[in-house]
Amino acid sequence: MCDIFSIRNGLKQDALLPLLFNFALEYTIRRVQVNQNGFKLRGTHQLLVYAHDVNMLGGSIHTIKKNAEALVVASKETGLEVNPDKTKHMVMSRDQNAGRSHSIKINNSSFQWVEEFRYLGTTVKNQNSIQEEIKSRLKSGNACYLSVQNLLSSSLLSKNLKIKIYRTVILPVVLYGCETWSLTLREEHRLRVFENIWA
Repeated sequence: MCDIFSIRNGLKQDALLPLLFNFALEYTIRRVQVNQNGFKLRGTHQLLVYAHDVNMLGGSIHTIKKNAEALVVASKETGLEVNPDKTKHMVMSRDQNAGRSHSIKINNSSFQWVEEFRYLGTTVKNQNSIQEEIKSRLKSGNACYLSVQNLLSSSLLSKNLKIKIYRTVILPVVLYGCETWSLTLREEHRLRVFENIWA
């Protein structure tokens, strides 16, 4: 690493800017993980980062506050800022009122409590309910089917090719993020009905 130096001219919005941002964020996260032992919960990483989206997991509000403070401090030292308007927190619990009484406030910035948020195209809810997510996935799958309906109803394509189109175009849209779903019999039935209709 080199000494700190001042920047007198800004960078143009080109390919270099996202790369520099990624370097700065990676450096910040590595510093926090080295300085804080609390970023693992039962051996699982508590900090999930994709592009500029950072998700922090914790076993308690206290742990989240402590780790968020460490991340905010390390970010400022690197020259990055946490945007309080875009920063949200959610408590996952079977109790519908969980988290409402807890607020996270760091450096005079209060982070909004939410019942759900979208992360990497998937809706995460505070009660870990996936009913709305499956409904959304099925709706997207129907729209996807309608966009390729001409191909699937064409007599020029073989049945095997139509099955390949279904498996490579429609099914991934419906099953996106399914690795994290805890299906009930009802949701499993809804998915099977979709498959039986279009397959």
